[in-house]
Amino acid sequence: MKKLLALSLIGCIIMLSSCELQTNISGEFNILPYPQEIEFTGQSALEFDDVLYFYFDSELSLPQTGDVLRRIERLNDKSEAQIICILDESADLPSEGYYLNITKKQIELTAKDKAGLLYAFMSLDQLLEDAREQDIPLPKCTIKDYPELAYRAIHLDIKHHLERTEYYYDLINKLAKYKVNGIIAEMEDKIQYERRPAVGSADALSIDEWKKLCDYAQERNIEISPLIQGLGHASFVLKHEEYKDLRDDPTNDWAFNPLDPKTYDLQFDLYLDAIEATPHGKYLHVGGDEVHTTGRGSGKSALELQLIWLDKVCKFAEEQGRIPIFWDDMPLKHAGVYRPMFNTELTEKEVDSIWAENEHKLVEFLDRFPKNCIYMRWNYRAAEAVGNAKAMEWFRSKGLQVMGATAGQTRWVLMPQSESNMNNIRAFAKSSIESGLSGLLLTLWDDDSPHFELYKRGIIAFAEYTWAGDRRSKEEIKAAYRHREFSSTLSGEEYAFVDQLEGPVAFYKNALLTGNLRNYLVKRDNAIEKALIILPDEKQKGKWTEMHEKRLEKALLTSQTCDSVAQKIAIMKSHAIRNIHTLEVYEQVNKLAQFTPKILLALKDYDMAESNEDEATALKHIRQLPDEFLELRKTLEAVYSKTRILNKPDNYILDQDHHSHLANQTRSFDWQFQAEILLIKKLKSKYRVTE
Repeated sequence: MKKLLALSLIGCIIMLSSCELQTNISGEFNILPYPQEIEFTGQSALEFDDVLYFYFDSELSLPQTGDVLRRIERLNDKSEAQIICILDESADLPSEGYYLNITKKQIELTAKDKAGLLYAFMSLDQLLEDAREQDIPLPKCTIKDYPELAYRAIHLDIKHHLERTEYYYDLINKLAKYKVNGIIAEMEDKIQYERRPAVGSADALSIDEWKKLCDYAQERNIEISPLIQGLGHASFVLKHEEYKDLRDDPTNDWAFNPLDPKTYDLQFDLYLDAIEATPHGKYLHVGGDEVHTTGRGSGKSALELQLIWLDKVCKFAEEQGRIPIFWDDMPLKHAGVYRPMFNTELTEKEVDSIWAENEHKLVEFLDRFPKNCIYMRWNYRAAEAVGNAKAMEWFRSKGLQVMGATAGQTRWVLMPQSESNMNNIRAFAKSSIESGLSGLLLTLWDDDSPHFELYKRGIIAFAEYTWAGDRRSKEEIKAAYRHREFSSTLSGEEYAFVDQLEGPVAFYKNALLTGNLRNYLVKRDNAIEKALIILPDEKQKGKWTEMHEKRLEKALLTSQTCDSVAQKIAIMKSHAIRNIHTLEVYEQVNKLAQFTPKILLALKDYDMAESNEDEATALKHIRQLPDEFLELRKTLEAVYSKTRILNKPDNYILDQDHHSHLANQTRSFDWQFQAEILLIKKLKSKYRVTE
């Protein structure tokens, strides 16, 4: 009966336009990223179990074929194979493009190159996955597909923690599935430097381990290039005693002295090790952002000092066969044209006026801007601003290469916010495509270090927008995410809990604090008294509740929202076919977010108690909170540690933490719970909680 219903549905779909088609079959077959052209014409006679053999008239080995297709075997008889693979360099397709044609009894894949063949298999793999779990045949269809942007890379920021090594291999498989073809790995001290061994952390991956990972990625058309921060963001090096003399400011571990030749001896040694560790890499990202150096009284301006440094590191990169990438913010800041890039209210005329007034500050040094460098214009919240486009166009008009960088995670605590930053990702991908740029980077900062599983919806949105362009709405992409990541039965809006969880997480961050202080608790003197909210005074019943009326209203709403989220996650866990761990992580985030309002509401019950009996009941509840927190933390850490290494090595040297990164503040995982730890301590003291 199920097959007859599916046949009837497909028969109806044939009569619809291609636009209507996607809407009507999204619950059946859903390829992500969405193909450039796709037409369904009926139902094939091929079921999942029928697809066993492929024919490839080439001496080349078959590329990686995805999870479902790993079982297929090669045949020399074309007529007996269900899959026919053709590599045709003359095909009317861009690089990485492919045709996929499913007839009644056969599947033909024609690709421009080996990468295109890989991506054809990835799309077929998704179709077969849908056919298997819904017990329906493959559709008859024709697909023409290719990427809108040639370089589609994610930023893997591991400066504050490592995942378990096998997780990186799984991540590469996931990226290949969604046609991401690059990784910029911000290594910092997570590589065992052979030339400067003191810089590497005790838990760092060896150069050989990095090479193996890069080889694995290369087989899946993913090129890994290193990002080794230079000039600024240098605390991972300059915190060490033996390198303190290379500081721009002797008391500050943030920036190198760009006039000291030994700075370059050190940086070039780090670059060489990183280049050896990433043998297939095209780029060397040198950092260079958020730094203002003094040159130790040299009289040179900060812009001049930066360009001296940039010239040297770009020449070195070129000598090593790498294209240097440089964050572009500091020259623009020094010239006074930075702020318009983030102000969406400025008109084109207003932006032009600001540039007319300040452009000479850049032009004065134009001949010192390296021509072999890619100037990476990062903008995480206003890619559509006129000022952002103006800055990118300025670089291009001066013969300089430019590339954009959007973000799937910035300084959000516990999980990405703003719908995984999808609006910004879409805007930057759209403008990059329209401007004819070659690629886009998705930054995924580890500063406040949510679990990496929670970055994946943003990664998938990025994969969609950079490959397919602006073809589907946000809600359609979110549905495709649920479909592909969990099950075809879970794509519906009734399972859309991720955005719903944003509010509780945002409230959680500072709900126990007197201000936006979670990132400053470790460094703050007497944080228990100065940063935490006060506790109810038993001699002034009701005053505390009155003082925190708005906070308590949010706490109640947050608790109710978390209950709703918990129900949705429970249903999804019971129906999901894959990626259960992702749901487990979200589940723990929800429980942690719900614990904060639980504390506040328990304190309200105590403050508003009208009888001795009510007060005793409320006090009993408060005294149970420390044990509840310990159990909550234990479970969360058990779930997180399935893929993540939670603690830094015992001998790890913490740096000065100039940007107050949560994940950089303790060697243990205490940083994740610092507000809760302090409040529990305060509760124990005031309400005489015994161990």
